[in-house]
Amino acid sequence: MIEHYIPILIVFVVASGFAFGSLILTHLIGPRVPNSVKLMPYESGVDQVGETRVRFSIRFFLIALLFIIFDIEIVFLYPWAVVFKDFLLEGPFIFYEMVVFLAILAFGFIYVWRKGALEWE
Repeated sequence: MIEHYIPILIVFVVASGFAFGSLILTHLIGPRVPNSVKLMPYESGVDQVGETRVRFSIRFFLIALLFIIFDIEIVFLYPWAVVFKDFLLEGPFIFYEMVVFLAILAFGFIYVWRKGALEWE
């Protein structure tokens, strides 16, 4: 039984050897000439202006998090819509399943709205 996994182990060892070997080789033979220009962060060819650590409102994080949470519903909604017509003949379970899913999302949206997370003050 274990003999079947030996080729996979060999591929894993060879791939890891190439990855780590190339990293070690670049550190051994690569040039080391640091100067101020090379140590400066590069951003579209524009010189850095101001401080790199700028404080920003936590609202940006909250809005991004809510967007991701409610955007993930598309990952589940799109495949359901594609196969809906095929599975509708087998019974209404697939329809009620998505109604429950959308109801949970709607309750979550209403909860976030009432808590004031979507208001920018």
